[in-house]
Amino acid sequence: MSLIITDECINCDVCEPECPNEAITPGDEIYEIDPAKCTECVGHYDEPQCVLVCPVDCIPKDEENEESQAELEAKYELLTGKAI
Repeated sequence: MSLIITDECINCDVCEPECPNEAITPGDEIYEIDPAKCTECVGHYDEPQCVLVCPVDCIPKDEENEESQAELEAKYELLTGKAI
């Protein structure tokens, strides 16, 4: 599943540059993650980089956008044109 940024976000700006898929963008009040671009860093890293750098732990899995490992891999391939 993709990730989501909760309203605990403090707009510290550290997550956006860490996203290899450019899925994180500034929203009206907090940063937002585009579920169509979020692969939880599958294909790039072993774990989501935004979660690693977030100082307030406000980036959980988005329960409304469940995806299997295979679906995340397929999305990575679609976004990058590379096979895992």
